[in-house]
Amino acid sequence: MVLEKPIVIDCRDHLHGRLCSIVAKELLAGQKIILVRCEEMVISGSLIRNQTKYAQFRAKRMNTNHARGPFHFKSPARIVWRTIRGMVHQKTARGQAAIGRLSTFEGIPHPYDKMKRKVIPAALRAVRLKPGRNYTVMKDLANNVGWKHKELVDQLEDKRRAKSEAFYQKKRAKEALRAKAEEAAAGELAKVNEVLAASGY
Repeated sequence: MVLEKPIVIDCRDHLHGRLCSIVAKELLAGQKIILVRCEEMVISGSLIRNQTKYAQFRAKRMNTNHARGPFHFKSPARIVWRTIRGMVHQKTARGQAAIGRLSTFEGIPHPYDKMKRKVIPAALRAVRLKPGRNYTVMKDLANNVGWKHKELVDQLEDKRRAKSEAFYQKKRAKEALRAKAEEAAAGELAKVNEVLAASGY
């Protein structure tokens, strides 16, 4: 049972583990969640340290038949998805249902670019990480382990931002025009109200 309409979370500048744990709890409670801009999520520690740790993780394979897994993803969205999968106890029916309520994306694809996006203050890097500490942006780590779409996602995000800015400026101009029209009509409306009041309406 889904609690309410889906929540879209912008992962930019959120700490990876902190955000994933919060999302996992919400999924288990029945909430549908969409994570966008997973490539902008951050992990504490330097890039070299995280590369080394991920290389050790990727070396863990089945002794007899490597094709049987475990499987290690390279794209940021799938890395995040796999982290959350490990937090919802996915070998149970409840865990499977929970992970089915999760969607993860690089960038902000349609239709989520038109939807209101939320942040999780308890998982923000600025709140959780000491100033001056090293951190790694997920897209840099993914790029170094073999993800091939960093430049493409950056290009698409630049296009989306430009389109969004144009829409916002158009909306502001429209609101300013409306406010100007209301101001111009305010005197006339006052006169009409006075006439109506005098005639007993």
